Amino acid sequence: MTESHSRKMPFRPVRSKPMKDEREKHMTERQIAARRRQIAENRSSPAARGRTGGVVKLEPGKIRITGLIVDELARAYAVILKLDGPADRLMKAFFKSNPKLGSRDRTILAEAIFYGLRHLAGICWRMHPVRPERAPRAAALLTLCLQYGREAILDSIVGREKGPLDNMLAVDMTKAPAHVRAEMPEWLYERISAQYGDEAQAIFEASLKGAPLDLRVNTLKARREDVLEELKSHHVEAQPMRFSPDGIRLLDKPGLIRWPMYQEGRIDVQDEGSQLIARLVAPRRGEMICDFCAGAGGKTLSLGAQMRSTGRLYAFDINEKRLAAIKPRLRRAGLTNVHPIAIRDEHDNHIKRLRGKFDRVLVDAPCTGTGTLRRNPDLKWRLTPEELERINAVQKSVLEEASRLLKKGGRLVYATCSMLEQENQAVVADFLSRHPEFEQLSATDVLAKQGIDLAGSQKAPAGEDFVMLPNRDDTDGFFAAVLVKKE
Repeated sequence: MTESHSRKMPFRPVRSKPMKDEREKHMTERQIAARRRQIAENRSSPAARGRTGGVVKLEPGKIRITGLIVDELARAYAVILKLDGPADRLMKAFFKSNPKLGSRDRTILAEAIFYGLRHLAGICWRMHPVRPERAPRAAALLTLCLQYGREAILDSIVGREKGPLDNMLAVDMTKAPAHVRAEMPEWLYERISAQYGDEAQAIFEASLKGAPLDLRVNTLKARREDVLEELKSHHVEAQPMRFSPDGIRLLDKPGLIRWPMYQEGRIDVQDEGSQLIARLVAPRRGEMICDFCAGAGGKTLSLGAQMRSTGRLYAFDINEKRLAAIKPRLRRAGLTNVHPIAIRDEHDNHIKRLRGKFDRVLVDAPCTGTGTLRRNPDLKWRLTPEELERINAVQKSVLEEASRLLKKGGRLVYATCSMLEQENQAVVADFLSRHPEFEQLSATDVLAKQGIDLAGSQKAPAGEDFVMLPNRDDTDGFFAAVLVKKE
């Protein structure tokens, strides 16, 4: 590895300690004996015992956090809390840098990193004026104490940070500003509060929780009741989804990738709200359909299954690598009607040549992702008002170009995983004001024709739109509008 390449690595690989005989090769016998006595004493100390594994049982229902966990979390925080990139990618690099971590250690560290990102405003408030990324060990200790209690970490592990740690834990958070207590940037707190009023607090609280694991049954290869039976036979707790007719919600988070039902393409991971957006498109067999911003391909797979792998389904995206990753998923799902096409942008010549040819178009527009904060808590800290304005301009341009692909009588679904009106209702209203040839359908009615009854939870608060929120529906936050090009 060249020096220039090594500087780009976010985490230095954790090196194994040299073998004992290598270290002692150049020592005298007296030095070797003294060193071995010191090692024996260190191993017998409480602090050393705390470093030998991830968790030591404290009492039923509680755990003891070890020095290893504290040190590794501090190493992760020193990079991740700079918020220089997506946390999921940085976490992947972090775990790759220390492959010898046990599975329980990895679980505790992953949960701690997510907890820290979800509660970063409160952690910053307690640590003020010190920034957490500048004092990563103190931030790691504080995070773990907030998760598991002060008694979970021995004083011998806390060391010189004992006084500062106890002071941080003693901070009265009731005196913190409202946006800090809500664990939100101030500008985003104000936007959501103004938009949702009394419901905003419930949205903030729901966004701090972990998201469930949702599956979509691939109806080309399986029936939901059969998959539920198979899960039951393997003692996996699962239940049919409240709304999606193809959906299953798991009550735990087992490792899916090794399951035969996943490898054989009978199931795929997809949030319930995302499944319903694909249902709003309601493609028919033999039609020509476009997934304009296909991304990782979750909705593409759902659309292909609804089409029974007939017709032509185009999957456009500007990210060629991400688009290439769809291909093995398509093979696994048994779909042969999907045509992934990488485009330069929404003005690409591939798109211009297909104007007026599609029966239905899904615009899963690029957005801030504020509806996915349960899964991606770092987004709220990396997002700025300026970035929102940039994304908003892209959304309007993408919708404009995608609308030109439709035939007369064709259907367009504009969707985001954002909870902000500026990216959702405002974009649709602006488009309709300039395009009288389009009209909006009721999303609730579109789903009702497929036997999906949202009326109780949707009609009053959402009107013609499709809106799902984590506090109301236990899904990610989603928005969609169904538009039709008049004959």
